[in-house]
Amino acid sequence: MNCKTLVVLLGPTGVGKTELSLQLAELLGSPVLNADSRQIYRDIAIGTAAPTDEDLARVKHYFVHTLPLDAYYSAAEYEKEVLALLNDLFQKHDTIVLSGGSMMYIDAVTKGIDDIPTVDDETRNLLKRRFEQEGLEPLLEELKLMDPQYYDLVDKKNHKRVIHALEICYMTGKTYTSFRTNTYKQRPFRILQFGLRREREHLFERINARVDLMMLHGLMDEARRVYPLRHLNALNTVGYKELFKVIDGAWELPMAVERIKKNTRVYAKKQMTWYQHDANIHWLDADKMNVSEMLKVIEHEINME
Repeated sequence: MNCKTLVVLLGPTGVGKTELSLQLAELLGSPVLNADSRQIYRDIAIGTAAPTDEDLARVKHYFVHTLPLDAYYSAAEYEKEVLALLNDLFQKHDTIVLSGGSMMYIDAVTKGIDDIPTVDDETRNLLKRRFEQEGLEPLLEELKLMDPQYYDLVDKKNHKRVIHALEICYMTGKTYTSFRTNTYKQRPFRILQFGLRREREHLFERINARVDLMMLHGLMDEARRVYPLRHLNALNTVGYKELFKVIDGAWELPMAVERIKKNTRVYAKKQMTWYQHDANIHWLDADKMNVSEMLKVIEHEINME
């Protein structure tokens, strides 16, 4: 392993990753690689808490506002593009900062993901139509027949995972299970993962306050602008889903705002559950951590290797 180091800053939504990543990148002379699966898209900056224009002026960012809302993008594509970019950036930098909260995207870079084929448009559209016309139950029964091993494992309420498994079965003639090797991929650089955490009550207070700030900064107007595209996967996201119900006339605005807060808190708990079993993450108290302390921890971990 060479001396090049990827510093990964992760943690639940609202914990405070953005400011710390900016300060760290400034001290290291590094750009920031974004690992948030929704901040990659354009036109939804408020609802995704994307880096502001001021943030982008402070530090060079990658994977922010790069895709239109109707673009298909996956963790596999993210892995491929990040590794190619790191190959170039490490020619000029010894240390690169990657920051975000999308679990699959971070795992794609740090662990690698299985080489599952990219689904073609014809197969994707076929399964999409079937789901819209028939619902989830017939697709579950079909998955049970085609890949009983994955059927036993899959979250049977998560239609995206069920559909994706069937897409692979249809397209390849093989089971989805046959592509899931869960093998860690070696990287030609050192990876240091740092997780920020706060007391749950404090984290939830920050989440609630951030939602209020988003509304103040025009989240409702942003939702109205993208409402005609509400069918897109990029907008199947907390914040927009609830406000679309207001636009439809199904919910009152105060109820939608409270649901956004609740659903964001639920998502934050899912993020923490995902991360808590990863022994490679060095956990830091966000209330006590500053960038100088962070640098000391990084230097310590590098010297320990």
